[in-house]
Amino acid sequence: MMKKKIIVANWKMNHDFYETTSFLRNILKIVFEKKIEHNKKIIIAPSYPFLHISNQIVQGTFINIASQNVCCMEHGAYTGEVSAIMLKSIGIRSVIVGHSERKKYFFEKESIFLKKIKVSIKHNIYVIFCVGETLDDRKKNKHFSVIKNQLYETVFNCTEKEISYLCIAYEPIWAIGTGKNATNEQIQIMHKFIRSLFFKKYGSYVANNIYILYGGSINHTNVKRILYEKDVDGGLIGNSSLKLDNFLKIINS
Repeated sequence: MMKKKIIVANWKMNHDFYETTSFLRNILKIVFEKKIEHNKKIIIAPSYPFLHISNQIVQGTFINIASQNVCCMEHGAYTGEVSAIMLKSIGIRSVIVGHSERKKYFFEKESIFLKKIKVSIKHNIYVIFCVGETLDDRKKNKHFSVIKNQLYETVFNCTEKEISYLCIAYEPIWAIGTGKNATNEQIQIMHKFIRSLFFKKYGSYVANNIYILYGGSINHTNVKRILYEKDVDGGLIGNSSLKLDNFLKIINS
């Protein structure tokens, strides 16, 4: 039996209250009109202030709401942070961890990501964990070792039970928001490599069942060819998920 494809919309720091709620209500109207097939999992990650209302709007549907980030601590004097406990209390069950923008702009390291993964899983929150290499890494033929190290420093410190709360999003940093895209061959080779690492660490059951998503300038013109690669289980969509028409084209491809 084939896995359902996962489509994750990462809105980043876009959409205000009105734009967020209007988007969700409009997409639900289309769902109820049966213009979207229920053969995929759709996760949307709006900004922090709108998580609660967003979750209320989509409750009872096959659309889920995720947080774009989470604090690595459970509680305490951490001004401006949001904990896994807080997210859980408003019904949020998924979180994105390790996005390259957290590294680039906020200087977060793998050690922080591991803490975020562990605290999220502790509170039964599903983790979408991002890995990816720079263009310089790829030019120097270091991309495989970079991805391997990122996994061994983070998710490979999890138990097999904890791994069931995880999926991986491979995002070559040089293809995020640039309009550039890895070729189908590059994507499939890396996804197959990532799956092989899970096989070596946890065995065939985990390797076969772990979701590995691709992110990096996905749009409605290239999503179909990318998501039909054997080891690609879905997509993490950024800019192309902000406009309803574009997003609908992607999820219906």
